Amino acid sequence: MVRASHPLPALAVTALAAGLAIGADRSFGSGLVAVAAVFAGQLSVGWLNDLVDAPRDAQVGRRTKPLATGEVTPRAVRRAFVAAAVAAVVLSLWSAPLGAAAHLAALASAWAYDLGVKATAYSVAPFAVSFGLLPAFLFLGTPASPFPPLWLLAAAAALGSAAHFVNVLPDLDDDDATGVRGLPHRLGPWPSRFIAATLVLAASALVVFGPSGAPAALALAAVPLSAVILVAGLVLDRRPRSRVAFRAVMLVALIDVALLLHSGLALG
Repeated sequence: MVRASHPLPALAVTALAAGLAIGADRSFGSGLVAVAAVFAGQLSVGWLNDLVDAPRDAQVGRRTKPLATGEVTPRAVRRAFVAAAVAAVVLSLWSAPLGAAAHLAALASAWAYDLGVKATAYSVAPFAVSFGLLPAFLFLGTPASPFPPLWLLAAAAALGSAAHFVNVLPDLDDDDATGVRGLPHRLGPWPSRFIAATLVLAASALVVFGPSGAPAALALAAVPLSAVILVAGLVLDRRPRSRVAFRAVMLVALIDVALLLHSGLALG
C-alpha cells in the first residue's frame, strides 16, 4: 500500500509544504493541519494514479507496481484513496476560505490528471496548476490571508511542470504501447529533456532573484551549478532508456526545492 501511494513524491511535496507553511507565518497548529491536508492529498493522488493505471501497468509488466503484480487488491487501494481524499478535503476546510479553495482546486487538478488528462496534449497543465496553487493554499489559509509573491507561484509551477516531463521520460515507450500520449510523448524525449531543463533553470532563477534584496552568494552560485549539472546530464544521456538526464534534472530540482524552502523561511 505504501509503494502504491508513490511515497517519495508525496513526502517531497509535503516537505515543501512544511517549509512554505513556516514562510507563510502560520501558527504551529494551523501549519500542522495544512501540511496534513497536503500529505493526505498526495496519498490520494498516488493511489488514484495506480488504480487507473493498473490495467496498463499489468499489460507492460511493470513489476514495481503492487496493483499490477497482485500484491494489493483494487478494493483496498480504492478504500485508501477515498479515505485520503476525504481527509484532504476536511483538513483543507480548516484553513481560511481562499486557502481552502486553492487546495481543493489543486486536488481537483491532480485527480483530473490521473483520470485522463495525462493522455492528452494538456498533460502538463495539472502539474503547473497544482504546484502553482500550493503556495497560495499555505499563504491564503492564514487569518490575515497575505497573497504569496508571484515569483513563488511561478517557481512552484515551473518545478511542477518540469517534474512532469522528467517523470515520464523513462516510460515513454511503455506509455505509447498502452495509449497514453501526453505532451512529452508527442514532443519526444529530447524536446522533453530540453523543456524540463529550461523549466528547472527558470525556477532556479525565480527563487534566487525573485525575493527582494540582494541574493546570497550561495544562492547565486546555485544557478551556474544547476546549468553545469543539466548540460552534463543531457550530454551523457545517450542510451534509449537512460536515466542520466532524468537524474540530472531531479538533482537540480532538489537544489531548487532547497532554495525555495530557504526563501519561504525568509518570507514570514
